Amino acid sequence: MVQSILRCKNDSCLFVRCVSSFSILLILLSLVAFPARAIEVDELIRHIDALWRGETSQANMTMTVKTRRYARAMTMEAWSRGKEYSLVVIRDPIKDRGIATLKVEDNIWNYLPKINRVTKVPSSMMSGSWMGSHFTNDDLVKESSFEDDYDASISFEGARDALPIYELTFIPKPDAPVVWGKVVMMIEQQTLAPFKALYYDEEGLLVRTMIMDQPQQIGGRTIPMRMSLQPEDKPDESTVIVYNNIAFGVPLEAAFFSLQNLKRSR
Repeated sequence: MVQSILRCKNDSCLFVRCVSSFSILLILLSLVAFPARAIEVDELIRHIDALWRGETSQANMTMTVKTRRYARAMTMEAWSRGKEYSLVVIRDPIKDRGIATLKVEDNIWNYLPKINRVTKVPSSMMSGSWMGSHFTNDDLVKESSFEDDYDASISFEGARDALPIYELTFIPKPDAPVVWGKVVMMIEQQTLAPFKALYYDEEGLLVRTMIMDQPQQIGGRTIPMRMSLQPEDKPDESTVIVYNNIAFGVPLEAAFFSLQNLKRSR
C-alpha cells in the first residue's frame, strides 16, 4: 500500500515536471517563432520591391489602354538602377515616340520631344494618370517603396482556393508620401510570385485591382510578365502591361539617368 502511494506520488511529480517542461518549451518556441515571422515579412517585402528591377534592369513592354472613349497601345523601354533611378521611354506609336519619364532619387521629370520641354513632376501629381492609362506616375517609376513607406503584416497564410499563399497587408507609415490608404497583396508561397493586389483609398474603399500572371523564370526569380489593372468604378475599362522581355544585372551607371540622356533617349 505504501509502495503504491509512493509510486503514485512519484508518478504525479513526474507528470507535473513533464507538464511544466512542456509549458516552458511552448513558451520558448513562441518566443522564437515571432522573430522568425517578422524576418519572413521583411524578406517578402524586399523581394516584392526588387522583383521587377533587381540591382539593375532593362525591359521592353507593351501597354494597352482601354477606356470608354478610346483604345490604344504603345511600346516602351525601361531601365532601372536600384530604388533611386529609373527611366521609361515610349518607342511606339510614332506620334508619342521619345516621350519619357525619369526618376533620380526623389526627383521626377517628364520630357515631351515635340516641344523639346522637360517638366518636373511635383509629388502631388504622383497619383495622376501616366499617358492616359490607369497606371499612375508612381506605378511607372516606382517612386514609393513597400519597405520604406509601408508597415506590413501577414494577414493570411495558408491555402486559398487550393493554392498556398501569403497575403500581405500594407498600411502607410505616418507622413509617407504615398497614394494609397492600404494595399493587400497575394503571393504564391512556392514561387513568391505576386498574383493579385488590391488598392484602397484612405477611407478604406477599394479603388482598383491588379492581376499579375504569365509567370516566367528569369534571373533566378519568378516574374509575372503581365499586369492587368482594373479600376473599381470603371468595370469596362482596363490597362494591361506585358513585359516582352526583361534582363537583370545590366551595366548601368548612375550617370545614365541624367536630364541630358532623358532628351537623347528618343
